[in-house]
Amino acid sequence: MPIYKSILDLANGARTRIREVSAEHAGFPGLNGVVFIDVREEVEFRGGHIPGAIPLPRNEIEERIAQVIPDKTTAILVYCAIGHRSAIAADALQALGYTNVVSLDGGLKAYESLEATRNVA
Repeated sequence: MPIYKSILDLANGARTRIREVSAEHAGFPGLNGVVFIDVREEVEFRGGHIPGAIPLPRNEIEERIAQVIPDKTTAILVYCAIGHRSAIAADALQALGYTNVVSLDGGLKAYESLEATRNVA
């Protein structure tokens, strides 16, 4: 009987090989040339996303990234809802030779929480 890893297991494994950045240090799309990629599904993206982010679902990363970002030295921040899919995506991008990739720790939820705090202050 095959043993399947959960998304949490896969994400935790990926986290041993990638860099993560907190929402406080993420900045904004375009700041210092950083490209934000939202790896959630299209319906999730339509429901709300970081303005300026490029939608590229996790299951399409390997197939489409070269068309979206051909320069493998481009600074890329990947995010999802809470950070698991983005960790896996960052690991996949590194395996494809992308050298400047980070995953947003806590995902969109953390980013939006920080933005809400900034807007209240």
